[in-house]
Amino acid sequence: MVAETMVVWDESLLGYDLGEHPLDPVRVELTMALARELGVLNRPGVRLVVPPPADDAALTRVHRADYLDAVRAAPYDPFFSGYGIGTADNPAFERMHEASALIAGATLTAAEAVWRGEVRRAVNIAGGLHHAMPGRAAGFCVYNDPAVAIARLLDLGAERVAYVDIDVHHGDGVQEIFYDDPRVLTVSIHETPLALFPGTGFPDETGGPGAPGSAVNLPLPPGVEDSAWLRAFHAVVPSVLRAFRPQILITQCGADSHRSDPLADLRLSVDGQRAAHLALRDLAEELCDGRWVATGGGGYALVEVVPRAWTHLLATVTGQPLDPATATPNAWRKLARKRRPGDEVPLRMTDGCDVAYRPWQPEGEPGSVDRAVLATRMAAFPLFGLDPHDPRD
Repeated sequence: MVAETMVVWDESLLGYDLGEHPLDPVRVELTMALARELGVLNRPGVRLVVPPPADDAALTRVHRADYLDAVRAAPYDPFFSGYGIGTADNPAFERMHEASALIAGATLTAAEAVWRGEVRRAVNIAGGLHHAMPGRAAGFCVYNDPAVAIARLLDLGAERVAYVDIDVHHGDGVQEIFYDDPRVLTVSIHETPLALFPGTGFPDETGGPGAPGSAVNLPLPPGVEDSAWLRAFHAVVPSVLRAFRPQILITQCGADSHRSDPLADLRLSVDGQRAAHLALRDLAEELCDGRWVATGGGGYALVEVVPRAWTHLLATVTGQPLDPATATPNAWRKLARKRRPGDEVPLRMTDGCDVAYRPWQPEGEPGSVDRAVLATRMAAFPLFGLDPHDPRD
């Protein structure tokens, strides 16, 4: 019997549109078009669900009521300032509250369905707005949809929720919101905050006084490629998740770790990103009886990277991963050229990269990536009863 998967989607999710801005909704449109052309959305057991917006009760579980008022008012007040709105990163736009609440509602719908056993996995590609803070917009994000969904899971009785963030930027908003809550583990693997927004996510950020070990951060130096990134991931993430024993896994799968992304400096390929999705799937199967909620996130190579990376994510969530050698369909190439004239349109679902990696070992003269791994293990592993020097942990 095919395990049912929920894909939360409606074209109205494209209404989260910041205008002339790096976070262009075309990345989501082209992802869903590519997944549809490749048959991913028509697989047996896949349910497409139109989401309702998150209501104020759900949003105020993580955001302040005065902030919601500001989000509603800002687009219609030419003199509005404050709350992080009206900046280059977070310009006000028409129906900003409605568009943001709909994205939060989509992730909320996905999480509720998985927790209640209606489906084993669910995905909201338009979600992953992980920088939004309780009282301000930040990093292109207005409402923090992963945090809204996690708060609902806690209200429904979840005792251990794991959030893993593989966006190139630190998942600071989700971390801050649950920093003192031992029921939530936030794990973020990202480019070093010494080089990249938001300037947080150091290894010594390990949770608040009431929840030591509630946060794990793995910052990596610029230039890291697939093999080193995957070595670092596997040296930290499985161990802390196994120690935490989550009941459900929430992931933010930003595609901006790719070597072609214009806003960051990691060097992953689409093949490496696909390997990360498969690793997250396997961890959900091992630890959570398959309960997995996936979201999108960042990604600014709008044609070359994001649609392929997230179509691989959709394929992994909905069942059989796509063969990397698969050709992109002609109809999708035509749409991509129409939407983004002048952008390079990829012909296959692969960058042709080998994703083999060497497992982490503590001995020898470690390079910068292995030093980063050791720093994270030294800071976080003892809080889980793990030996930072033992590669078996």
